[in-house]
Amino acid sequence: MELSQHNNEQCTWLIDLPNGQTLEESGDLYDISIKLKHYYKYPIIAAKIDRQIYSLKYYPKKSLGKVKFIDYKHPDGQRIYQRSLVMLLLKAVNDLNDNQITSIEHSLGKGIYCQIHEALSHELVQLRYQDIINIENHMNELVKEDLSFEKIQTSLSDAQNYFNNQNRQDMSKLLTYRQKDTISMYRLDDYKDYLFGVCVPSTKYLSCFKLKHYMPGLILQYPDNNQPDSISNYTEQPRLFEIFRESQKWNKVLGVTTLTDVNECIEQGKIQELILVNEGLHEKKITKIADHITDSKDRIKIILIAGPSSSGKTSFADRLRVQLKVNGIQSVPISVDNYFVNRENTPLHADGTYNFESIAAIDIEQFNNDLMQLIQGSAVSLPRYNFKTGKREYRGQTVKLEPNQPLIIEGIHCLNEVLTEQIPKGNKYKIYVSALTSLNFDRHNRIPTADLRLLRRIVRDHQYRGNTAQKTINMWQSVRRGEDEYIFPFQEEADVMFNSTLIYEIPLLKNHAEELLKSIPYEANEYVEAQRLLRFLSFAVSISEKIQIPCTSIIKEFLGDSCLKL
Repeated sequence: MELSQHNNEQCTWLIDLPNGQTLEESGDLYDISIKLKHYYKYPIIAAKIDRQIYSLKYYPKKSLGKVKFIDYKHPDGQRIYQRSLVMLLLKAVNDLNDNQITSIEHSLGKGIYCQIHEALSHELVQLRYQDIINIENHMNELVKEDLSFEKIQTSLSDAQNYFNNQNRQDMSKLLTYRQKDTISMYRLDDYKDYLFGVCVPSTKYLSCFKLKHYMPGLILQYPDNNQPDSISNYTEQPRLFEIFRESQKWNKVLGVTTLTDVNECIEQGKIQELILVNEGLHEKKITKIADHITDSKDRIKIILIAGPSSSGKTSFADRLRVQLKVNGIQSVPISVDNYFVNRENTPLHADGTYNFESIAAIDIEQFNNDLMQLIQGSAVSLPRYNFKTGKREYRGQTVKLEPNQPLIIEGIHCLNEVLTEQIPKGNKYKIYVSALTSLNFDRHNRIPTADLRLLRRIVRDHQYRGNTAQKTINMWQSVRRGEDEYIFPFQEEADVMFNSTLIYEIPLLKNHAEELLKSIPYEANEYVEAQRLLRFLSFAVSISEKIQIPCTSIIKEFLGDSCLKL
């Protein structure tokens, strides 16, 4: 499709506004976005035209359908802002020292953790506080210059030569898996790079950011989605950061630091060994957690497991129970879901729908009373929630704990002290489970762990719940809002974190997710998100169905055939 910057032809566009109105406007989309900005609460930074997202300066020469402007509040708007901010950082570092390369590592709070390496030796640069100030000052200078993000089309071979000359062999190798002969890159003044998606029109759109010194690197902070003009105070997350450091160390030991490395393992017939080592690492971590609980069995009465959607909590809980059995401990599972309040007492969202993710949807008083009685050695009749009738029922299930027999409780609120407020902290052991890391495409393009979890859920919901990929994507933003409110704020309260990511899972999920995503019709609102996921899956080499995945693997919770049904 031919794109144009500042179209000479006077196209006429039908603009869908947030208030439900449709306006007919002629001319350049960039100018129209400025003219109509008063209709939007947040800054407009891109446009969706006929189920595709475009820069405000690069779009089809002819109108193909209605236009919906994308502002910062929209998830795509946030991705575009953060992507553009990353390129601004990359240019600033390159301007200050072109012998250094920035690596975009992972999200950390409302920011992205980055490191800087020497280009030739790849040795990590230990950044000083003054280095951070210099980089941030230069980024602000670039914002004031209002430099354009210029989209350029080039051949795949020319792009690979460019990246090889820039000591970016990681990107050059990744492009060998691209299925087209050309590629669109972005140029910011004299700096060029390939980023997975569109950018803002110019640097003036990126006035809100902050750099934080975080040894040995830095954190690129961006605005909260509800406050696009301010940066929140950074909240330390030492446990989470330690997981990232551990993962980085293990990936280097395995010789796998990017998706390209996994692709090469598959092509060279080495993926089976990688799978077994990765699964062995998971088992080692679970065993260590079980041993720690065993060492404190006289004190620990309840084991609380929390994590966001599709994090692998169920499989983790079952594997932990197995390891506790190995240590002679017979644990008893309890589901928080069975303590939902009756449907008529469930809190509501602002739109009047039931808010099942709120902690107020749980009968906390009854839950705590039952826990206390169990810990004190009494027999307790446990409820079973009937999701069809919206009522708690009692079906004769009575439980009594033996000495040193802990409860394993799994639920999204398990790290929140309010859920178990009557239980002394010393009697609790809290575990946070999530896909905390993900292999990046290359040094500059990361794969958000939320995307990894979404792919897991798409495959699982189709496998077990009969849901289409379209339905799962439609629900995802609501799920994410619940995570932001009820899970992530408490993750540092955990005694231990378990990273459920498997470095081989993207190629494996590709086998199952691609056809589901391709089935989403063009006219569906979820089509754009499906195409975004398909684009990044296209860079992964599929794993053969003949490859053996252990039946205890967390990934089997989503693919099926798990033997963890205790």
